[in-house]
Amino acid sequence: MGKKIIVAGLGHGGIAAAAQLSAAGYDVTVYEQKSEGTLGYDWTDIFAPGALETAGIPMPPVTKFEYKENMTFFNPSETVGLTQHVPEDELEIKMERRDIYEHLINHALGCGVKIQYDTVIDSPILFGNRVVGIKTDKGDYYGDLIIDACGMLSPVRMNLPDSLGIEKELAPFEYIRIFRAFYNKASDEEVSAKFKVMLLKDNILGMSWVASEDEYTDVLIGRFEDFDMNEVNRFTEVLRKTSPRLGTEIVRGGQFVKIPVRQPLSLMVADGYAAIGDSAFMTVPLIGSGIANSLRASKILADTVIADKNDSFSAESLWPYQYNFFKSLGTDLAVLAAAKLLMAKLNAGDVDFLFESGTVTDDDITFGANFTGLSSMTIKVQDLLNKAKQVCKNPEFLKKLPSTGVRISAVTATCATIPRKYNSDKVRTWKKVYEKTFKTNL
Repeated sequence: MGKKIIVAGLGHGGIAAAAQLSAAGYDVTVYEQKSEGTLGYDWTDIFAPGALETAGIPMPPVTKFEYKENMTFFNPSETVGLTQHVPEDELEIKMERRDIYEHLINHALGCGVKIQYDTVIDSPILFGNRVVGIKTDKGDYYGDLIIDACGMLSPVRMNLPDSLGIEKELAPFEYIRIFRAFYNKASDEEVSAKFKVMLLKDNILGMSWVASEDEYTDVLIGRFEDFDMNEVNRFTEVLRKTSPRLGTEIVRGGQFVKIPVRQPLSLMVADGYAAIGDSAFMTVPLIGSGIANSLRASKILADTVIADKNDSFSAESLWPYQYNFFKSLGTDLAVLAAAKLLMAKLNAGDVDFLFESGTVTDDDITFGANFTGLSSMTIKVQDLLNKAKQVCKNPEFLKKLPSTGVRISAVTATCATIPRKYNSDKVRTWKKVYEKTFKTNL
């Protein structure tokens, strides 16, 4: 033991893996560009509490979280609202983003993890095709294993040599730009749905929500294209027409952030390297939530590292991490990414049709904290396609379905054939097929 592990970035999965590995006796240091106490956006976040237990992290104090309200999904015309009915034991919890980080960091420090803040990571350091360290503005740091938790635009992943075969860039519709802010409460008027999620509102490709809280109104605007504050101001006026409690003054938040909403990385390990969290694209593609998946992945990664009795940290010894991730989470996330591509073809009329015809129901949009991306939803997506075909009320919409069905089938079949044992040629062949299923223009 005693091998040195570097975690690049304080992503949720990275800090959780760091805690588990430090507790197992490894020398673990996390390097983070932000200053101590400044991590986390000025808003709340939602995740499945069971993921904490999976990662060996205790629940936070009850004063630090509350259980999430069921969401009500609306079509663009807001003629139909479909409300989740999540069982109480499957409810997600809502916490301040900064409190989530504080909880994870304090746990990691208690496990012996060292954290160096105010350190900007520039690129990986390689010896041949092996990742052996990171270049930073504070100097070079070397380790036996580099865990990449730097996020969607990780300077570690994006500067790896092409010879490693790890994807770097994002394609259109693989990330969304969101604006999130808490506005003042304009009135005490009762609302029929406390947490409204609107799809393709104003016939714009994307989603938004308006959550009416006791002290403020939580607004999120997510789109596949860039937009600015002028557009935020215009669009919130549209939202106020059906959300009377939404005020005009921003009291918290007000930030633009990019979030990955694509399939997991086709190759997330190399000699001396493993990607996790947003660096490996582990978010749920339909909604962008990734904390729970990252925490679950940290357990898989830590178990894989600990099982490497020779501490070789080679692509071969790290491969069980990717294999087991795909078998437990990655396959279903990839299927959801394939289904998400249907959104690029839909218009407001299509979504109105799905809701108003009864093709989409409360059951279809009900999933709880134990939903991990997941075969249950995969079945629902396929069932949705079948139901839409049966309804046959919108021939133009039906023309858009076959290619999505083909892609979902191809992704499912490809993920089922991921090599169980590491073989460089077989892994690269599988990787090419996996990538092609998303890049092919169906």
